[in-house]
Amino acid sequence: MAYGSVSLEKRLKDNIKNYSLPSLLDTNRMSEQLEILHKLSGVEILVTDRHGEKMISFGNFASFHPDVINEPGNKLRVAHRTVAHIYLRYDNVDEATLPLVSTFLEKLIETYEAVGEQTYHHKETAVYADELEEKLEKESYQAKHGEKNDALTGVLNRTYFENRLKIVDRSQIAPVSAICININDWKFANDNYGEEESDRLIRIIADIIIRNSKPEYIIGRVDGDVFNVLIPMPEDGESEAFCSNVKADCEAYEDARLAPSVAIGNVLKENVEESLSDKLADAEYEMFEDKLCMKNTPDYRKRLEKGL
Repeated sequence: MAYGSVSLEKRLKDNIKNYSLPSLLDTNRMSEQLEILHKLSGVEILVTDRHGEKMISFGNFASFHPDVINEPGNKLRVAHRTVAHIYLRYDNVDEATLPLVSTFLEKLIETYEAVGEQTYHHKETAVYADELEEKLEKESYQAKHGEKNDALTGVLNRTYFENRLKIVDRSQIAPVSAICININDWKFANDNYGEEESDRLIRIIADIIIRNSKPEYIIGRVDGDVFNVLIPMPEDGESEAFCSNVKADCEAYEDARLAPSVAIGNVLKENVEESLSDKLADAEYEMFEDKLCMKNTPDYRKRLEKGL
């Protein structure tokens, strides 16, 4: 698992797309409340999911086909994303009570949104805290027992890779190639095939990296799906050849389910005044550019989804 690889802020921004209305609100209680309101006031109420599928209905909506794009009704939004649509008809509401009923429904929708927001933050924060706790426990164990290697892949763990990086910097060695390797769509494998298969994907990539490395290469798994590689005093074209070979081996790997693929950034530290940490940050930026280019290739998605 990629523990700690995503900040809580980014998690809260991105993960709402994985939530539906029933995962954020008690839809049974919501239905009871809306039914009471319908009986008391006569207002007709239809609740759909974000795609327009009917979920709760009081009144005559048998021939009504929701168009959530062009006529979205009242959007129920959580974390800036629509999770439901609420359609209202006031034809049977007494004119004297219409303003009060309309205002009440506005406030009720605001309440649903507030409760959904609280539920979402609570669930995502709890998952983040659990992952962070496991990450800290693992790091503490490694520090206590002097473990240098990542248990899953056998390469250096983050702590010892960073120690080696500092030693290389202090040794005033130059040039040094700083390489960032990120597994493409690790989360896709995890979501569709489970943790065992996503861990196997990490091991496959690690084995490919190791197989294409020389003994002097410094390899670390610095995050769940990220490897960093240092090549001290590379020959002309050596680091480029290494990156090319890793990609080629991933592309050639045959598996009925998994489709190994990596994005790579490669930056050269050319003089002793430069910092390898800064160079790896530059390599990470190049890696993201490479990832964008790769995912836009015509056959990328087809190969990724071959196991589904």
